Amino acid sequence: MAENKTNAMRLLEKGKIPYTVHTYEAAQAVDGVTVAGKIGRPPEQVFKTLVTKGRNGCYVFVIPAAAELDLKKAARAVGEKAVEMLPVKELLKTTGYIRGGCSPLGMKKAYPTVIDSHAREWETIVVSAGRIGWQMELSPERLREASGASFGDLIL
Repeated sequence: MAENKTNAMRLLEKGKIPYTVHTYEAAQAVDGVTVAGKIGRPPEQVFKTLVTKGRNGCYVFVIPAAAELDLKKAARAVGEKAVEMLPVKELLKTTGYIRGGCSPLGMKKAYPTVIDSHAREWETIVVSAGRIGWQMELSPERLREASGASFGDLIL
């Protein structure tokens, strides 16, 4: 199974952080609500990873799958005047991940990361493991620890 591990999974194992892998059939990226249904979790427990850019660089935001990122709240959370979504064509080059398989862990570079505070309502949350069809379930606090993230109010 070692060859099947993603960078995100290796990072968690290196930090001795427990997680559970969920896989599902997917020929292409699907939205987070669909992922939740495929793995048998409520959509509020499944979180998506969004990458933005601001004047001072790129930022990662982890929010509930069905929610919409409030760009003004996101900018405030990272001390920027404004942030905008990173164009999909720049995602692979910037993070090492493709759309639909972008994990908040194991990117090419460690970007400032903020996890929506709603994650704290769950004992565990589900995020991408870094490959379409692969998800990881772990505690929000352990995700914060592994990613160097903070928690913040991010959604509309």
